[in-house]
Amino acid sequence: MCAGIAIVFVMTLTTALVTLVMVMIWKTNIFLILAFVLVIGSVELLYLTSVLYEFTQGGYFPLAFAAFLMTVMSVWSMVHLRKYNYELQHKVPTRNLLDLTTKPEVHRVLGIGLFYSELVEGVPPIFSHYIDDVPAVHKVLVFVSMKWLPIGWVPQDERFLFRRVGPCELGVFRCIVRYGYTDAALVHGEFEARIVEGLKQFINSEHMWSMGEDGEVVARESNDKEEVERELREVEKVMSTAVVYLVGQTEVVDRSEARWWEKVLIDYLYTWLRRNVRQGVEVLRIPHTRMVKVGMTYEL
Repeated sequence: MCAGIAIVFVMTLTTALVTLVMVMIWKTNIFLILAFVLVIGSVELLYLTSVLYEFTQGGYFPLAFAAFLMTVMSVWSMVHLRKYNYELQHKVPTRNLLDLTTKPEVHRVLGIGLFYSELVEGVPPIFSHYIDDVPAVHKVLVFVSMKWLPIGWVPQDERFLFRRVGPCELGVFRCIVRYGYTDAALVHGEFEARIVEGLKQFINSEHMWSMGEDGEVVARESNDKEEVERELREVEKVMSTAVVYLVGQTEVVDRSEARWWEKVLIDYLYTWLRRNVRQGVEVLRIPHTRMVKVGMTYEL
């Protein structure tokens, strides 16, 4: 009976989705749609009522299990969205990045720092927290954002998208790493080699091409080869020194004025889920010997 309810619900849901496709995608004649719904829907409704008749004799189990999974996914999605919106609202503007990294007490150290963040625009608030507690920034700093796309796989030459953050002398970049749902995350050795190679290609192309007034990419009439060579040498130098992974370890708590259900949602349900799921550093295959975790608390 449990399997019967699950199967009939899948059939009913499939019919509803096919009807939606007929209306929005196929643009089927309305009379054919009505005929389809009346014929197929009536048969499935008959099946559904027959299996629901034995609901109390075990038929409730698949519905209860589905409700549990729906609750887990809803809690995770809601709090994760709030966390992302918090970072958007409290992000450090790019124009303030120069002031943040050129403070007298902030030192530039050799190496490449890969700072993981979900933001693709601006600087995450946890970075300013890191600067306040550890006043040191790597010579080359790359804000890395991992994005999983709704496609099977991403070609290797399209996996890394680079952009410069701030002026050239700052040495700060942003990299969006794109994966398809069948792609496996690159191991750290290959990942480092690919990201450095992509960074060097970006530096070369940045000095060779520019954006025209009409939005088209045009070749520059002149480019500073010495500046390009200097940046490339700097990248090679820091690559041979060290590559450090900086990962935000954020904790979320409710605001003092939060409602009771928000406290339950954030302080109990989400916290319990977060402690019982696999950590992101394991999914991303980040080596523990070169990883620095930066802790910060978000009040949602």
